[in-house]
Amino acid sequence: MLHTLEIVQKLRPVFGPEQSEALSSALGDIIESDLATKRDLKELEAALKRDMKEMEAALKRDMKELETALKRDMKELETALRRDMKELETALKRDMKELELKMDAKIAETKAELIRWIVGAGFLQTALIAALLLKLVK
Repeated sequence: MLHTLEIVQKLRPVFGPEQSEALSSALGDIIESDLATKRDLKELEAALKRDMKEMEAALKRDMKELETALKRDMKELETALRRDMKELETALKRDMKELELKMDAKIAETKAELIRWIVGAGFLQTALIAALLLKLVK
């Protein structure tokens, strides 16, 4: 890097002594200001790479935790679903059994009613035939 004195000596033939010193002073101020040097940029690059690696590691860790939590939640949901399905199956079987019993009772009731009608009709026919035979005999 050039020092201020070297800059003045290089500028004197072109600008003259006063302008060279003023220009050299301004350049010195610029050089000493907050301009980034190659070393600054290298340090910044290294820091950014380090930060990116830390972020990547944290992201991988978070994703692993999320995956574990998701698997646990899915297992819990599966267990709850199986339990609910078992309860539903039990309730359905109970309801079907009740319906079957009601239908059996209704069928038995209908059979009894049908037998009463048949027996009644049989007695009625017998009475009619007997009445006709008595009428014919007289």
